[in-house]
Amino acid sequence: MSTIQLKHVTFGYDSQEKTIFNDTSLKLQTEWKLGLIGRNGRGKTTLLKLLQNELPFKGVIQHEQTFHYFPQTVIDKQQSTYDVLQALCSVDQWKIERELRLLAVDESSLWRPFDTLSGGEQTKVLLAVLFVDEQNYPLIDEPTNHLDQIARQQVVSYLQSKKMGFILVSHDRAFVDEVVDHVLAIEKSQLILYNGNFSVYEKQKAMRDQFEQNQNTKIKKEIGRLKHTAAEKAEWSRSKERDKLGSPKKLGSGGIFDTGAIGARAARTMKRSKAIVKRMEEQANEKEQLLKDIEYVDPLTMQARKTHHRMLVSAEKVQLGYDYPLFRPLSFEIEQGQRFALRGGNGSGKTTLLAAILGTFSGNLQGNLTIPKGITISTVRQNYEDNRGTLAEFAEENGLVYADLLNNLFKLGVERTVFHTRIEQMSMGQRKRVELAKSLATPAELFIWDEPLNYLDVFNHQQIEQVIQMIQPTMIVVEHDARFIDTIATNVIDVIPVNAFKESER
Repeated sequence: MSTIQLKHVTFGYDSQEKTIFNDTSLKLQTEWKLGLIGRNGRGKTTLLKLLQNELPFKGVIQHEQTFHYFPQTVIDKQQSTYDVLQALCSVDQWKIERELRLLAVDESSLWRPFDTLSGGEQTKVLLAVLFVDEQNYPLIDEPTNHLDQIARQQVVSYLQSKKMGFILVSHDRAFVDEVVDHVLAIEKSQLILYNGNFSVYEKQKAMRDQFEQNQNTKIKKEIGRLKHTAAEKAEWSRSKERDKLGSPKKLGSGGIFDTGAIGARAARTMKRSKAIVKRMEEQANEKEQLLKDIEYVDPLTMQARKTHHRMLVSAEKVQLGYDYPLFRPLSFEIEQGQRFALRGGNGSGKTTLLAAILGTFSGNLQGNLTIPKGITISTVRQNYEDNRGTLAEFAEENGLVYADLLNNLFKLGVERTVFHTRIEQMSMGQRKRVELAKSLATPAELFIWDEPLNYLDVFNHQQIEQVIQMIQPTMIVVEHDARFIDTIATNVIDVIPVNAFKESER
């Protein structure tokens, strides 16, 4: 057993006003299968870079590990996969073949050019390299990109079978839930370690947030009482000051004015009053320091419109393709308020079916596909690199209410400082949020979303689920996150390739 220990680590990027980690101390056991959770921009990938000593920081990080990071950088993707892997980590061929078999990757992939492998195959072979040498400590950053549900489950089984520990960053909650035994949450102002998987983290975080919210409510009431008392004492003091400056009063029996005595008494009274005010204000300030900076996730808004059409999409024995059909005939009807999920492996034709519904498919269509004329469709696309310009220009070009676009972007975790950045200069995560915020702000009768969760954090997933459950729009969704589909979909359509074996239908 060995440890990774952070002692008083402080780090912040020069381009950001606030630090990401401030005097952070943490101790991790290397045999843990640790899930690293947090909103985008909170420092998950930054922490992995700090462990690898790739960024300057204040403090100490102690460990005895050789870290291997996923995804690795492939310099020459036209090389054979075997040569790519040897360049990353020189190792015996049989060891690589053993790992590929565990990941259900055909060993012949080793002799194909790396760039001819599918995205899922590339992910798997790069994962295999991490575990070939058990002396390395894997840092796994978003391994589910490009993986369909079958491939994700294969990777789940693979990681479950490993006895060695690792640190995993993933926004797929079901995936994390199945493979980790500890969770490190990077929250708004602190790092919190949980003993258990993602479900344990969610339950314990909800309980802790509720407790801290209750404590905050009590503290705020006490602060209010102290400030009110201080204000009363201050006003009383001011009234005595006015009395002192007013007409002098006679003494009880002598009839002689003793303005000096009156002034002395007023001064003593004011001094005591001001001391009380100061003490009350200090107590209020002390109480304010006890308030917890709780991680709030604000609800999104969605501009779904009703329509007089009962049925929005009708498919009767539909097949699509170019030289030959991609999938077996599909028949379905989508009525208002229903949310259909398209389920199938990579390359099965799900995105092609969405293109046909949107009227952008240029290949061969067999069967009947009907969509009522005049309905507005709002989309989230896989490829949104054509989103460009300032957010104000983007809103005007897409007929959006600018305030609605900014409101949802901020709720999705995009800092206000980014609002003045041109879209093409934003990070991929920020650009994905622009695409999603656009769709949410577009008044529409039908929403078509193609892999909406890519680049989004687990808190965004929860926000999207909540707004869909609240608004109940009519939707067609392609998404490989099984938990998301289980939560929002009313129906599932299996898209089965024409050359699939019978087992694929199970």
